[in-house]
This record gives sequence, structure tokens and C-alpha cells, in this order.
Amino acid sequence: MANGKKPQTTGEHIVSLYGHVTGLKKDICEIKNNHLKHIHEDIDKTARKIDYILGLIIVALGAIAGKFFGVY
Repeated sequence: MANGKKPQTTGEHIVSLYGHVTGLKKDICEIKNNHLKHIHEDIDKTARKIDYILGLIIVALGAIAGKFFGVY
């Protein structure tokens, strides 16, 4: 139990387990609502950076191809 005593009866065991389950539910909700939200934001920032770099690569390859084929 929370006060450091070991449960003696079946009822005390049930109350103790209920407290553990309630604590786990709170931890799961905290992870879902806080940590996963921040991870999602970080992934979005990284995706934007990758899109920007790929755009630069495509423009550079287009410029090189234009020079190669005499368009510019």
C-alpha cells in the first residue's frame, strides 16, 4: 500500500491493486497527452526541413540539367 504496509486481507490487496491501476492510467494519459504531442511536433519540424532540402536538390539538378542541355 502507499503507506509502506503490506496488505493483510483480500480487500486490502484489491484496494492496493486498484491504486496501482489508477496510477498506471494516469501515467499513460500523461504520456499520451504530453510526450507524444511533443514527438509529433518534432517529426513535423524535421519533415519540413527534409522537404526544403529536397526542393533545393531538385532545383539544383534542374539548373545543372539546363546547363548541360543548353537551355540556359
